[in-house]
Amino acid sequence: METLIPSQTLGLTRRDFLRKGSLAGAGLVLGAPSILKAVSGPEAPSNMINVGFIGCGKQHEVLFNAMVNIPGIRYVAACDIMKDRVGGAYGRIRARFGYSPNRYLDAGDMLAKEKDLDAVIVSTPDFWHSPHTVMALQAGKNVYCEKMMANNIEGARAMVKAMKDSGKLCQIGHQRRSNPRYIYTLKELIQRHKICGRIVNANAHWNRAVSSSRDITAPARILPDKAMLAKYGFGREGEDMPVEELHRRFLNWRLYKDLSGGPISDLGAHQIDIFNWYFGARPKSVVASGGCDYFKDREHFDNVMCIFDYDTPEGGARAFYQVLTTTSAGGGYAESFMGTEGTIEISERSAYTKIYREPGSAPSWDPLVQQGWLKKAAAAGPADSSDAIASYASAAPEGFDLPGDLNEPPHQPHLANFFAAIRGEAKLNCDAEEALESEAPIYWVNPAAERNETIHFTEEHLHT
Repeated sequence: METLIPSQTLGLTRRDFLRKGSLAGAGLVLGAPSILKAVSGPEAPSNMINVGFIGCGKQHEVLFNAMVNIPGIRYVAACDIMKDRVGGAYGRIRARFGYSPNRYLDAGDMLAKEKDLDAVIVSTPDFWHSPHTVMALQAGKNVYCEKMMANNIEGARAMVKAMKDSGKLCQIGHQRRSNPRYIYTLKELIQRHKICGRIVNANAHWNRAVSSSRDITAPARILPDKAMLAKYGFGREGEDMPVEELHRRFLNWRLYKDLSGGPISDLGAHQIDIFNWYFGARPKSVVASGGCDYFKDREHFDNVMCIFDYDTPEGGARAFYQVLTTTSAGGGYAESFMGTEGTIEISERSAYTKIYREPGSAPSWDPLVQQGWLKKAAAAGPADSSDAIASYASAAPEGFDLPGDLNEPPHQPHLANFFAAIRGEAKLNCDAEEALESEAPIYWVNPAAERNETIHFTEEHLHT
């Protein structure tokens, strides 16, 4: 195994690292285990970035809480069709920063009146992602839009076109692309040190309990009225829905085929993106299975499993993915990459992140531990093998950990990268075109499950 010297000894200090903006920049790890430590942003620049929000629900709160420690931002406007949500965003900004943003119920109105906006954060339901992003880009604003890009591939393609036509930046919220744990694991452990050997398989899952998957409810008095919900597309064209059904669709838009892609896009998109990123390839086919196994009155499958086939630069590989909304058993959410010499299990949660060396086929990783690239995990007690058939069992692999952790909100590095790119200090880690390269296969999982067939991808399926 090649002996590599951590970058601290090559003159790269933490101060240099922060000044150069590498974490919020091109997304390349510079080779130091210290990169996994938390970073505070650069000193606030004199040129403030004026930001407006379109969509002020739960995801807005997540993004806002990740942004408040990024310097050089002024929150000038907030928009949502639900007055209580706009009021909540207004209150959070005023309480934290002491000034009052302008409030809007219509995104077009906000974009027309807020001439000094530099950036817009879009965190509306999926079926509004493309229209809101396109109108903001056409208005000359840079956009950070949550994933999925849209509820259908045509909407996602429209976003790419608008980004190119406008010349503005459009970052898609696949936040793992900027997470130092993921960057470090890919660039240093997989690509540079090749600790997995030849990766032949990937697995990922997101298992969510029934208690976390039930319908969202809210008092009718705080929800938009029937006319407002119909105006903004929560009904079906030509159908006069009762207000109760419109309220359910507004609060639970992820359950409906015309409003979202269901669990496979809501949860699975994050992790299938990691397959494509780490493999450096797009899949060539997908086979899938799913069903309404518990929630019988929903349009989207509550449980979905799929397998993607890849031709990677190193050869063929397969990736299995499951999203369950009926049980939390099996470890929450994580991805694993399994190779001939080692396996990496990785997650946004450090508790789910582990590395295993294959005994008998991998060289010693002691040099990597000595140099600080890995940590030796605490030894587990011997397993009871009295009921095992010796000839069937493989020797237990050695366990290792990463040398550091991220103690920031997981969205913060990705947002910091977006704002650094606006200032010309970085390249986006996941612009709309790159995001669609990764998202395009996801749009075909539900059709594969519904048709019970393998879909072999052509350029027509995947083109951006």
